[in-house]
Parts: sequence; C-alpha cells; structure tokens
Amino acid sequence: QVQLVESGGGLVQAGGSLRLSCAVSGRSISRLDVGWYRQAPGKEREFVADINWRIYSYYATYADSVRGRSTIFRDDAKNTVYLQMAKLKPEDTAIYYCNADNGGDNYWGQGTQVTVSS
Repeated sequence: QVQLVESGGGLVQAGGSLRLSCAVSGRSISRLDVGWYRQAPGKEREFVADINWRIYSYYATYADSVRGRSTIFRDDAKNTVYLQMAKLKPEDTAIYYCNADNGGDNYWGQGTQVTVSS
C-alpha cells in the first residue's frame, strides 16, 4: 500500500519561502511520477508541478502560476519529493497535495496547508 505524507506547510509572509515535502512509503519512488496539486477555498484542485520519469531521465513541469518561483526535486535515498517555493504570494494560499502515479494506480496524500499573508 503506497502512502504519501505531506509536510512543510505553514504561515508565511508574502515574498517568503517554503519547502514542502512528500514522503512516500510502500514502494520506491524510483521511476514513480510524483506531482503537487493545490486547492484554495472555493476553488477546484489545480496542478502545481510534477516530476516524471521519461525514458532515461526525470522531467519537471510547472504551472504558469508558479514557474520561475518553484522547484520540484526528488531525493530517492529519502524516498521523498520536495516542492521548494519562493516569492510566495497571497494567491498561493491553499492546501497542497502530493500525488503519485505508477501508470496503473493513483495515490493522494492528506495535504498540507500553506497560508501566505500580505
């Protein structure tokens, strides 16, 4: 059973930074597609970033809203995927969810709250 546990959220002032972590258990993250999504109050869940295995390497993609301010990276030794976010804006306030997909099954974490004050 694959489980995802997010951490690292919190309250931060606009312009600040946060690093979110997604710890994966139940299988190795090697060649596992992992992404971050977020859901703000009253809005639908939206894609933030992912890092996926393609052929012989990992490729990262980002939503326009966070590109240039965020970096997704993985530490296979710790079986963890991170989302480093900088220059945070109040509109980044949301619950951030980790998602993993092995091509057949899809998994979600419980989410971590990020609140950016102006």
